[in-house]
Parts: sequence; C-alpha cells; structure tokens
Amino acid sequence: MSEASPPGPAEQRLSWDPRRKPCIPAVTIDGATAYHSLCALLAGADELAALDCASPGENVAVIEHLLAVCFASGTCPSSDEEWRAWVVGKRDLASAAAWLARQSDDSWDLFHPTAPLVQNSRLAADLEESGTGTAQLVIEHAGDYNQHFDHHHLELDNPLPAADAFRATLTQHVYGPYGRARMSGKRLGAKVTNLAAGRLTGRIRVVALGQTLGETLRLNLYPPDGPGDWLNTSWTTGVIERRTFTEKAKPRVPRSSADLHSTLGRSVLLRANYGPQGQIVVDRVLIGAGEILELDPDRHLQDAVFSKTTNGLKKPLWPSPSRALWQEAHALYSAVRDDRIGLYARLRSLPYERTGTGAPYQLWAVGLLANKTLPVAWTHGAYPYAPGMAAHLYRASRRGSDIAEYIARSLKNAAILAAETAFPAMRGADEAGQVARLDARWAFWPAAEDPFHELLDEVVDRGPQDDDPVSEPLVAYALGLMTTARTQMLQRLDTLPPNDRNHRARARAMWRFDEDMSDDWAPAELRGEIARD
Repeated sequence: MSEASPPGPAEQRLSWDPRRKPCIPAVTIDGATAYHSLCALLAGADELAALDCASPGENVAVIEHLLAVCFASGTCPSSDEEWRAWVVGKRDLASAAAWLARQSDDSWDLFHPTAPLVQNSRLAADLEESGTGTAQLVIEHAGDYNQHFDHHHLELDNPLPAADAFRATLTQHVYGPYGRARMSGKRLGAKVTNLAAGRLTGRIRVVALGQTLGETLRLNLYPPDGPGDWLNTSWTTGVIERRTFTEKAKPRVPRSSADLHSTLGRSVLLRANYGPQGQIVVDRVLIGAGEILELDPDRHLQDAVFSKTTNGLKKPLWPSPSRALWQEAHALYSAVRDDRIGLYARLRSLPYERTGTGAPYQLWAVGLLANKTLPVAWTHGAYPYAPGMAAHLYRASRRGSDIAEYIARSLKNAAILAAETAFPAMRGADEAGQVARLDARWAFWPAAEDPFHELLDEVVDRGPQDDDPVSEPLVAYALGLMTTARTQMLQRLDTLPPNDRNHRARARAMWRFDEDMSDDWAPAELRGEIARD
C-alpha cells in the first residue's frame, strides 16, 4: 500500500459496495444535492427530484443501471395497462431496493479480486504493464485515449474517488466510443484492443422525465423482454457466455431487459488504493473491448426516434455537429403522436391531468458528439410533453424550426450581398471569409434556442382544452426571432468602416433581409399571419 494507507496488514483487501456506500448525487425535492447509495436511491426515489451527475451521459448511464436493477428484481410492469397504472398510481420502487440489499456482497464489490463489479478481472495480468492514470476512464478527459484538449494526459497521477470511478465505468459501458485500446493484447488476443462503439454511442437516447426520480424510472420501465435475473454484475459471473478476444466478436442477442440495460460494453479494470485521508480511490485503469449486442429496434430500442438517412435507410436520431438538437424536437413529438409501440405509444396513453402550470413530463434527449474516435461534447435538451398535446407540440416545433431555418438562410443571403457590394474585387479564395465577417447566423442560432423552448412551454400552458394553442404563440415567436435576427445583422454590418460603398452594402443587405421576411415564400408567421396547415 502507499504511504497514505491506514494501519493494517499489508495484505488487507480493499472493498467498496455501491449498494451501501453513497455514490450517486441526487437533488432532493427542496433543491439540496446529496449522495445516496443505490439502495437508498431506489427506496427514496419519490423524495428525490432528479440525479445530478457530472455530465448528461453519466446521468443516463446511472438511469440505465437503475432500470437494470428494477428489471432484475421483477420491479416492472407486466403490460402496458399495468405500466399506466404504475405511473398514475405512483407505484413505489421499494421492492427493487429490498432485492438489491439481499444480493451477495461479493457480487457488488467494486474491487473483488475475481469478480469486480461491472469489470473484467481477466485484465489483471495486464494492468501493471498497460494500465494508465484515471483520465482514461472519464470520457470527457480521455478523448482519443491519448490526450484530450484539456490536457488530462493518460499518465497523469489523478486518483478518482471510488464513487466517481463507479459512475465513470457505467458511462463507458454505454457511451464508450470506438477506437484502439491502450494495451498490447499479446496475452488475451489482438481483438481486445479493438474498441467497438457503446450501445448508445452514435444515437440520441431519449429519457422520459417526471417530477421525481421515482416517476422518471416508472416512465422508462416497460413490460420486460425475457425473464429477470440476467443482471450483468461482472464479466466473470453469471451464466452468459462472454466473448473471447482471439477472434472477431459475434454480436449476441440480449437475454432480457435486465441484461440489455446492464450490458458490459467495455472490459474495464480498476486498481484500488487509499487516498491521503484514508479514503478508497482508484489510481490505475485499464480498458479493453467489451460485449457487442445484436439489437432488434422494436424490442431493444424502445426510446429510439427513427429518421431516414440520405440513402433512404432508417436509423435512430443521431447527434449532429451542424444542427442543434432543439431543431429536431419535432421528431420526438412525431413519435409520440404516431408510434404504435414502445415508449411514445405508452406516453400517449396517459390521461391528461392539469396540475398547475408547466408540463408534467419532459422528453430529455442526450447524445455524444464525436469526431471519429474523439469525443467532443455532450448534446442534450429537454422538451415538454403533456398527454393529449403531441399533435400541438409537433406543429409548434415543426413550424418553429422551419421559421428559424428560413431566417438563418435570409441572414446568409444578406451577408453574401453585403460582401459582394463592400468587397467587389475580392478573390474567390477570400469570399468565404469575407461573407463570414458579415454573417449573423453564428449569433442567431444560439439566441433562437430559448425562444423556441418558451414557445413550447406556452403551448403546453394553454393546454388541450384550447382549440388552437399554437397559432398565436407561433406568430409572437416568429416576430421576436425576426427582430433579434435583424438586430444581429445590423451589428455585423456596423463593423464595416463608414464610407459610401459600405453604406450601400449595409442598405442592400437590409433591403434583402426585409424582402425575404415579406416574401410570399416566407412562413406566414413572419408576415404576422396565422399559417393554414
């Protein structure tokens, strides 16, 4: 042990059990944040407002793990009708907490020598040679598993508290990007170095959020696919035949919902030590390839929102570096309005109950933006939903997105005209840069997001009893965006030095923008009219 180790025999084995140790930060109903064990989290889920983890992806990973425990314990509805009764009746999750408390201590020990929780002990012989600092474990720090933009080098000596390492491991299992592992693979086989993308990498995961953590879990439970008991607590426990690394992995079909939500998408091994105050920490990490699943869209992607690609194939909604997530909100509402099975059909079946202002539920969409093997940022957004309002919210979000797109195109057209007038002799190679100087779209898009959310909130507040809760808020939204865009365009044009040519460029750009706003092809709301869909 290190010099920081407390007194005791050198062979003392460290153990740490997240069932009983505070490991998950959650916000209470009165707004305070505290850490809870997994058992306490499930037992008191209806006294907690939400999780408060380090990143949106970590929040999702913890929710996935809690859902897996619920399925494994049999704490799940047996039919869509029972699901509806659970949500409306606020069925507690105490049975899941009780089941978890009864499980073997060895199965829930993060540092067990042969069956460490959510890890692969087969990496033990490689840990000393190939292990790195803890930056490798945290997706936001690891980057391409060499060095991230914030300079968290993989060899940096930066021990993680056991609780943080546990949550980061869960996040790796579901969101780890593809790439090359930081190990030789000589002992286990070359395929252990080929990291496949995690189950949720490359797509938007949608979580239905309720007023409490308990309601959130109930909303995202569903009639189970297969029997319980298939919880993946370690690579070396259970009856599931794990892959080897001597040949290409064969995707396996999940045996149950518990298996699906707890799949070990990585081989991870953590080394424990004592920190300066005697606390248990992780100081070395090794990550290799994990399991690969064969997923059926209807059975295993209950939350997925499917869109068509350019070649006409359907794939789950994916995170885009060039298109903000809120611009795709209409796809979520379309799924609630139209889907016949899965999460969205169940949400549509809930009764509408007016309980003050605001939406009773939120559709929280989370994705990981990546540049090939390099994670870049989490993208996420929450969109209100009230039963009976899917069609209204679809119309508002669809029109709202179209209006913003039209205004953005008009800003670009105005910038091109201004650049051609102000710089008539510019070379082709310089054109993009000169246009960009005068293009207000980069300021417009961030400014458009809050008005879009306010539009959806107002539609929900009007409620389904309003015959048309969308038209008037849409007109106000459109006129507000137009005013914002015009102001931002003028601010860009004001950067031109005052002279006759630049005054003319300014005037022509303003004329072009105003013409676009009043054109017959413009959305009706920009002309102060109500669109007739």
